[in-house]
Amino acid sequence: SGSGGLKFLVRTFYIMMPTGRESKGAEIQGASLMRLNPAAGRVTFFIVMARILYGVHGTGHGHAMRALTVARSLPEHEFFFISHDSGAALLGREFPVETLPDPVTVVRCHGVDLWATLRANLGVWQQSWQVRRRLREIIDHFRPQAILSDYTFFLPRLARRFGLPTLSLDHQHIVTCCRHPVPMTKRPDYVALRAVVRLLYSRAENYLVTSFFRPPLRKGLRRVRLMPPLLRESVLRLKPRDGEHVVAYQGYQTFPGFFSFLQGIPRPVFVYGFGAQPAQGNLFFKETSEEGFLEDLASCCYVVCGGSHSLISEALFLGKPVLAFPIRNAFEQFLNAFYLERLGYGLYHADHRPGSELLRRFESRLEDFRAQVAAGRFLGNPEIFSLLKAFIRRGTL
Repeated sequence: SGSGGLKFLVRTFYIMMPTGRESKGAEIQGASLMRLNPAAGRVTFFIVMARILYGVHGTGHGHAMRALTVARSLPEHEFFFISHDSGAALLGREFPVETLPDPVTVVRCHGVDLWATLRANLGVWQQSWQVRRRLREIIDHFRPQAILSDYTFFLPRLARRFGLPTLSLDHQHIVTCCRHPVPMTKRPDYVALRAVVRLLYSRAENYLVTSFFRPPLRKGLRRVRLMPPLLRESVLRLKPRDGEHVVAYQGYQTFPGFFSFLQGIPRPVFVYGFGAQPAQGNLFFKETSEEGFLEDLASCCYVVCGGSHSLISEALFLGKPVLAFPIRNAFEQFLNAFYLERLGYGLYHADHRPGSELLRRFESRLEDFRAQVAAGRFLGNPEIFSLLKAFIRRGTL
């Protein structure tokens, strides 16, 4: 307005006529939604198919980015998130989030600190009654018609009590839903993690497992689907090309000797995860930003990282070989790195004392790795979204 008038910050508003809770297994008919956008001078009506309560593991960014990709791709639905730590902060930029504790994994010096993890989770168990009470209040108030869970403990259990259809969407259930030819030395870790995932994270009725590798499903499993990775939209928009630099990323405190190893690479190395620092020879430390990181990822020669399924999947989709250093005592990361090498997409090194021979061996096979990566299939978004829509509509896969 003019001088002395009122100034308005114009936003887009949504008004929904709520529906009652539908019975389990019934097809959801939806509710009317009116979008008011004064800036555009228009009112738009469309249908909200369902209210979805979405529990997301909050350690790191991979789980939250997967959940954001789902919610952004299904704008006709109303989402409310339950998360913790960095996951809650990331999700809260775009969607309503309730921060509630859930089991965590503590990583120090590029390895899982088992005692610290145990102590942290004892604190979570001590709050379990309060968490369950708050989840019951949220379910009563939000009245969800479907539950999604990305590696969470509390929400799928409450969903069962309320008779709500629940879908687990993550990568971690690759451990329990498939058979793996792991080395005998890793069998104890395999059995231990499989028991943990089954005991703590397997209360959903339906499972959608995303993975860049496709081992055989275990016999007798019902309502389980194995799909290629779910990638964020910003990755799909990239135009990959082969440059001379290497991208190195560590999401946790790294192991001694990591930077010395990187300095042996005969190329510029763009290092992420340690903040901006003065250059050290061929190492250029960059401030973390999604746009800058993805641009460097799309144009690099290859990637050096941990065993994160999300980053490995994005690198492979962009045609980049990967040299992986999985976190110690984290079998899921080892499994990702194991299949990475088994399928010819790169190499892994598990003892965290890499020498120059590893680098020579990796660089000498770059063209072979690129050829194998080019033959792979690393995008499952269309099939995953189709299955999600069917689940939301019918309450089952």
